[in-house]
Amino acid sequence: MSAVAETTHHLQPLISDLGLILITAGIAVLIFKKLKQPLVLGYLVAGFLAGNNFDFFPSIRVTKSVEVWAEIGVIFLLFSLGLEFSFKKLMKVGGAASINAITQIVSMVILGYFVGQWLGWKRMDCIFLGVILSISSTTIILKTFDELGLKTQKFVGIVIGSLIVQDIVAILMMVLLSTVAVSQQFSGTELFQSVLKLVFFLTIWFVAGIFFIPTLLKKAKHLLTDEMLLIVSLALCLLMVLFAANVGFSPALGAFIMGSIIAETTQAEHIEHLVKPVKDLFGAVFFVSVGMLIDPEMLMKYGFPVAILTLVVILGQSLSATIGALFSGQPLKQSIQTGMSLSQIGEFSFIIATLG
Repeated sequence: MSAVAETTHHLQPLISDLGLILITAGIAVLIFKKLKQPLVLGYLVAGFLAGNNFDFFPSIRVTKSVEVWAEIGVIFLLFSLGLEFSFKKLMKVGGAASINAITQIVSMVILGYFVGQWLGWKRMDCIFLGVILSISSTTIILKTFDELGLKTQKFVGIVIGSLIVQDIVAILMMVLLSTVAVSQQFSGTELFQSVLKLVFFLTIWFVAGIFFIPTLLKKAKHLLTDEMLLIVSLALCLLMVLFAANVGFSPALGAFIMGSIIAETTQAEHIEHLVKPVKDLFGAVFFVSVGMLIDPEMLMKYGFPVAILTLVVILGQSLSATIGALFSGQPLKQSIQTGMSLSQIGEFSFIIATLG
């Protein structure tokens, strides 16, 4: 009897917190849909209301479990994105996306560093600030493209390619920053090991993408019902997530890679349709969890630097990404669309800030 009571005790906050998240998200979505506003904004407001920084509403009790669900949300969002961007599509936009991403990152790191100096921050803090401001949010962009029905537009391929290059560069910058911050000196060996790991990881991606998984799914096609197909595809996604995490990369990058491998198969469209409800559920939890981080007291206390950095992010990211797209040979209209799409900072920025 005591074992049952103990299980109920552990289960209760977990279930009640998830219930509260989904109820507030549901109400916010209905209101924001009626007001013709982006759903992401609704989720963020719902997160703020359900978070511990707002006292006039029932609050989340165990934030740790919400963080776990949020991470699952990012994994499924990136897996779904991968299903729409096959390896061939990415190769097509690879050059332009790399030029765009590197122009944007270099510009924002330099701009962030000088803004930090102007605000009177320490040298190491300024370097971290520059890196934090240089990475855009894959999740926010995807959700917005999805809502606005823009995924077929030409510039979207460049944006997605840029985000992948940014994620890869962010991983290398994290290695550099962690060694520089701890030892106050640059470690070339660690960076070299990181690059080797990356090459190894991308080779596995290429081999699995071209040969192994498409053949496996083709051979097992007659055995797979919808339920089996969903389970197999999610299992493959989580397998690649584990592999990426163990090699030292972002789990979300692993999920995206598995999505783009499955995109090469004949069942890609069907799998995408099956995964959508799972992605929507956990994606909502992710955006609500970001809303929970909003602390009005902090915003009031650091109002001036927050306002300055917000302007730097919006203007700096827009301009640098637009210039990067123009350098890569894109027409002006597509370059401006790319710049506007990339004008925010992402999940990687939270990780780098925590590292700092």
